[in-house]
Amino acid sequence: MSAVRAIPSDRVAILFLVMLVSAAGNTAMQSALPAIASELDIADVWVSLAFSWSALLWVLMAPRWARLSDKRGRKALMSLGVIGFVSSMGMCGLMLWLGLNGYIGPALTFIGFALFRSLYGGFGSAAPPAVQAYIAARTEREERAKALSLLASSFGLGTVIGPALAHFLIFPPFGLAGPLVVFALFGIAVLIALKTRLPNDTPRFEARGIVTSYPSAASVNQPVAEEEDNALPREEVRLKWFEDRLRSWLIAGLLGGHAQAIMLGVVGFLIRDRLGLHGLPREAVEATGSVMFVGAMATLLAQWGLIPILSISPRNSVLWGSLLALIGIATTGASHDFYGITLGFALASLGFGLFRPGFTTGASLAVRRHEQGDVAGKIASINGAAYIVAPAIGVALFNLWEPASFILMGAGLLFLIIWGRSALAEPEKPL
Repeated sequence: MSAVRAIPSDRVAILFLVMLVSAAGNTAMQSALPAIASELDIADVWVSLAFSWSALLWVLMAPRWARLSDKRGRKALMSLGVIGFVSSMGMCGLMLWLGLNGYIGPALTFIGFALFRSLYGGFGSAAPPAVQAYIAARTEREERAKALSLLASSFGLGTVIGPALAHFLIFPPFGLAGPLVVFALFGIAVLIALKTRLPNDTPRFEARGIVTSYPSAASVNQPVAEEEDNALPREEVRLKWFEDRLRSWLIAGLLGGHAQAIMLGVVGFLIRDRLGLHGLPREAVEATGSVMFVGAMATLLAQWGLIPILSISPRNSVLWGSLLALIGIATTGASHDFYGITLGFALASLGFGLFRPGFTTGASLAVRRHEQGDVAGKIASINGAAYIVAPAIGVALFNLWEPASFILMGAGLLFLIIWGRSALAEPEKPL
């Protein structure tokens, strides 16, 4: 962090923690989701829909917060985002604790849980673009890439830490609500540091907020904009969704993104059911968190290791990533033990780790520099849209007939591979 000379390291550390806590808390809750459904005796699909509602609000509100971050109230927007996160985690934890201890019924517990989850999607999405705009407005070009890369890694690191820590945070008297309560407390600590240690000084440069995708385990990369992309254009650029240059890349993003969202939505319930952990909530969270942790590490291996070392082009990254994900999905669907499921999920995550930056970079390279801001928003919308209905649909199909969700994912990826070979043009430069 010392490399960022324009901003003191203690302030960068605060910004790092804002991003990390937001992602870690969300993925920790995701790993506890199947056990929560079992303990409350609520249909799996209804619990999954609570996350879909949050993702929908994130997609709708994140662009608004990104536009507002173009003004001087970036610290205020960061504070709003952290307050939304703390309120959501704390109130969701309270509702779960009341329901798990029999003070309120399962239906009321679920309604309250879904209602308070909306605070995360609606207001928690304000923090990431404000953090990125804060950095971009206070650093020179040569420092900015390092700073934004560091913040992107904090978001990715959070998706790894959340599932890994979740089962350690299940303790009396909170039980399964423990991870939510603890991360709410972490959020309060970050908010205090943000309020007391981060000055809301006048920016050195104008800069725009970058729309950040909804955080989920094994989806850890965030695009990093350069100085020209952060500079505010004189006129706002709006591209058509089905413009020839973008159409194929956005379709690829929808297909692969929905397959990944279904996989992330189903895997916890698969682990719980196939390992016989319905009545063992701590063991269910531990097993789910372990599998998600391995998957997140596989994603990091792809994005921080394979792509830079091998210089894989966006087109090949999408196609080979989809093939690896297809193999991993088939392996996961056919496995009935912990090690087989872990191997399958790791392969799928490695594949999606190649796919996602391929889609992101391919769409970015398809347009001109002054159009990058609009494309970044479209990429984030595509990534977020996959988490609105796909996880709930996948869980519903899984409960109806276990192979159905895996057949749907496999069919989508197989079509992407066959169609993408001719539809995706090779960009001018590699990832």
